[in-house]
Amino acid sequence: LNLQTILVGDSGVGKTSLLVQFDQGKFISESFTSTVGIDFRVRNDTSDLCEPSCYSLCIWDTAGQERFRSVTHAYYRDAQGNLCCLCSTSPRRAWLTEIFDYAQKDVVIMLLGNKSDMAAERVVKMEEGEKLAKEYGVPFMETSAKTGVNVELAFLAIAKELKHRATQLPNEPKFKLHDYIESQKHKSGCCRLG
Repeated sequence: LNLQTILVGDSGVGKTSLLVQFDQGKFISESFTSTVGIDFRVRNDTSDLCEPSCYSLCIWDTAGQERFRSVTHAYYRDAQGNLCCLCSTSPRRAWLTEIFDYAQKDVVIMLLGNKSDMAAERVVKMEEGEKLAKEYGVPFMETSAKTGVNVELAFLAIAKELKHRATQLPNEPKFKLHDYIESQKHKSGCCRLG
């Protein structure tokens, strides 16, 4: 089972850092070179995803610069899941409209507010992210690639819904991404949803 998701957002919001934190469990403090076009990572047999565990979570990391926009648009069509990243330290750009314009109509979408650890530099309030997510009817949570807060949860929640959709029996109830994240929030007390 191959689960494909894509990370989108402005250049510098921390998409690559989120991906490294999820894939390797660490934060690399040196500055990253901006992603050129598309990069990807594959994580196999992620825990917390119901049996059987024979699947791969393929995550496409996109460049946020305008000049790579046409390349990014091509990847929207194949992605089953989409993590849209905002940054709490710089003004947001609404990528959600673009996702709805170019992605599959049943794509799983989550809005992430990254860099939640940088409270002193915060420009975009959590409430703004929550409001934007509510307008588009998608879940929202704040993450920190540096501290790891909610990073694993964000990727696993998307993977869990994609896996459920791919293996769902006809009379089985639909998996509800927002409800799953909410239940995990109560277990860990670490995340906040819109």
